[in-house]
Amino acid sequence: MLAAWAASPARFREDANAEEDLALGGYRDRVVVELAQNAADAAAREGVPGRLLLRLADGVLTASNTGAPLDAAGVESLSTLRASAKRDDGTPGTVGRFGVGFAAVLAVTDEPCVLSATGAVRWSLAEARATVAGVPALQGELGRRSGQVPALRLPWPAAGQPEAGYDTTVVLPLRDDAARDLVRALLAEVDDALLLALPALAEVAVEVDGRRRSLADRSAWRVVRRSGRLDPALLAGRPTEERDRPQWQVTWAVPTGGQAVPATLHAPTPTDEPVDLPALLIASFPLDPTRRHVAPGPLADFLVRTAAEAYAELAAEADDPLVLVPGPVAAGALDAALRTAVVAALAETPLLVAEDGSRLRPRDAVSVVGADQALLHVLAEVLPGLVADHRALDRLGVRRLPLADVVDQLADLRRDPSWWRGLYAVLPTGPDSRDALGALPVPLADGRLVRGPRGLLLPGGAMPAGLEVLGVRVVHPDAAHPALLRLGAVEATAATLLADPAVRAAVHAAEDAGDAPAVADAVLALVAAAGPDSVAGADWLGDLLLPDDEGELAPARDLALPGSLIAEVAEQGVLGTPSPDLLLRWDAAVLAAVGVLARPVLVRDADVVLDDGCDHRLADEDLWVRALAARAGSEPSGVPPVLPELVAVRDLDVVRDDEWPRVLAALAGDPDLRAAVVGPARMVLGDGRSLDAPSYTAWWLARHARLDGRPPTACAAASATELAGLYDVTEAGLDPAFLAAIGVRTSLTALLADPGGPDELLDRLADQTRPVTDAQLRRLYRVLASLDPRAVSPPERVRVRPDRVVAAADAVVLDAPHHLQLTWPTPPLLAPLSSAAALAEVLDLQTTGG
Repeated sequence: MLAAWAASPARFREDANAEEDLALGGYRDRVVVELAQNAADAAAREGVPGRLLLRLADGVLTASNTGAPLDAAGVESLSTLRASAKRDDGTPGTVGRFGVGFAAVLAVTDEPCVLSATGAVRWSLAEARATVAGVPALQGELGRRSGQVPALRLPWPAAGQPEAGYDTTVVLPLRDDAARDLVRALLAEVDDALLLALPALAEVAVEVDGRRRSLADRSAWRVVRRSGRLDPALLAGRPTEERDRPQWQVTWAVPTGGQAVPATLHAPTPTDEPVDLPALLIASFPLDPTRRHVAPGPLADFLVRTAAEAYAELAAEADDPLVLVPGPVAAGALDAALRTAVVAALAETPLLVAEDGSRLRPRDAVSVVGADQALLHVLAEVLPGLVADHRALDRLGVRRLPLADVVDQLADLRRDPSWWRGLYAVLPTGPDSRDALGALPVPLADGRLVRGPRGLLLPGGAMPAGLEVLGVRVVHPDAAHPALLRLGAVEATAATLLADPAVRAAVHAAEDAGDAPAVADAVLALVAAAGPDSVAGADWLGDLLLPDDEGELAPARDLALPGSLIAEVAEQGVLGTPSPDLLLRWDAAVLAAVGVLARPVLVRDADVVLDDGCDHRLADEDLWVRALAARAGSEPSGVPPVLPELVAVRDLDVVRDDEWPRVLAALAGDPDLRAAVVGPARMVLGDGRSLDAPSYTAWWLARHARLDGRPPTACAAASATELAGLYDVTEAGLDPAFLAAIGVRTSLTALLADPGGPDELLDRLADQTRPVTDAQLRRLYRVLASLDPRAVSPPERVRVRPDRVVAAADAVVLDAPHHLQLTWPTPPLLAPLSSAAALAEVLDLQTTGG
């Protein structure tokens, strides 16, 4: 070597630079790994279980191993760069490939030594420097390098024996504190990964300052190993030393006990190439000269594909293969290539466990998003290839069905009702799932399968028979489950059935369907079971067709109970009577609840818009609405008035004229009925103002009721003395408030406050057959004079004396006493002089003063 350097100082400089680059660059922190790799290769060549002891004591690192001892070829390999003695000799399990690994010792020592059973050899930086200094041709180069020489090129004989029980011991006196700290840190990092990367080692012991630990158990890892010979074409372009060793190896290891997985590629020992998969990859990837990164090319591509296939085998054997599915975010170029290849391999591997225990390829599987094991067990009967859900399934291309899609697929499924109950029992029915389950199929008691639980009736206690005719959607008893209530079904009671729109539809369609008797029986049975009070306000029940005493069908509202108030006061032939059988089978309260008349009935409604669409089956309702609209006046907004609440008494138009005292007494004596009369109709106008008007019932009674054969508006209460003679006094025995509400005149003030009241008073005064006293007439005119002229229509005839009525065109109002001395064609109207001018203006008359 000295001769070669002397002949070519450039060769000396080249060797020195190469060794320095390795010691300070790519191999600066690999001394422990390289010692372990050499030990593994020695054990593999000897065919024995490898044992390695790494000891740090008194500033010296020693590495003792079993296996083939050092020979001449080994010394040559250790003393050269990139001329490994580990060529393809057929020995399986050897991993050294480049002949540069031993140079890693120079990062921590200047005096390495190898003691073997066959001899010993050492190297020394100091002695190499002294030797080179004695070569004249190299002195200039040595000076320029400040004494740095290639120490490993000059081996020296050594004396000593390997540690007892081992075949070779490498002795490395550590250079300084920095070297000792580095070695201590590297020894602390020795873990299971080293055993997995170097399978020829059966045991690795690490002893630091007398404290020893051993690594020998690989059972905490599930391992898949693959190996073979490379196609020479894949090695094209690779260094000669690599082409001479055409084996490839791939190992995947997954921890079974929660151990951390190194996030770098091992090739076979650690590199700086990030591989952030949930398994350790140890593979013979081609490396760049630093041995820290993968060299791209066909060989690397081949190993990526091979590693992916082995990874799929590993996943297929795992208890939970989905934890091994890589995520989409790669840590580097190699990691990205591995993830893509692994996902493709997994997608073709039967690794997913179906509900029946079989293994499926992802492309043949389906999952339900968010489904738990209980739901899977039920759905597995109807969804082939169903597997437990996992986010990783998206990466594998598994069809992940949202719950709503599963519901759609069940739409045409025919299963026993009990199967559906089992499904409902395991469905997630929380707020997040209810929309998805909106179209859930539900079997009904009548054999139908309908979509969506909302509004369905869940059978509970005993129910009347014969309800099928009503078309109600009652869940089949064998399918009923409380989960349906959380999805919008309703507990089926007699009351909830009566509130079901299907019952109302059945009532209205009964005549056309030809099943009116059956519908009537079913509805009456529900009313009896629910209690008559449960259907208060259900006016549509009045349309229920019932048999009358003549054998015909009639709406319930057109019938009256025998002996009831309505039956006794109604006009002959207006109302029918229920059939005797009906009266025998059903209680009077039940019949009344469905609309058969017994007493005056209230109609209630809320937020009633007073327009042409207002229809509550009240007699003359349209006329009342128009009267209210006129009272409200024209609305600039164009918005019709609204009644927040409508309360009215129905069917008063059937009362005979001679029965009104009895009916009015009944209305006045019942608090609810009375409120419908005396309570005002409070309108809300378009601008937000409110305005009171007579209720419908008061309005109707004022026009159609009869008191002593006269309408209420033609009568006055006995207490209304100002109106004596002008109105007939009623003896109805009703209280003043009720009388006032139905139009009976209870006072002059009330009369004049009523729209049209002043005109009515003037009309009464113009009727000369109605007597008034002089004092009464003067008082009436004084009050009329106080009115706003706009509230009074000019009369055509005027009473000027208690016994004299004249045409308004001929009438004058006396406005001065001396005018009585004058002769007038007709007597002047005598009123209090202080009111004369105002009265003339209100009545649009002339005064005597002109």
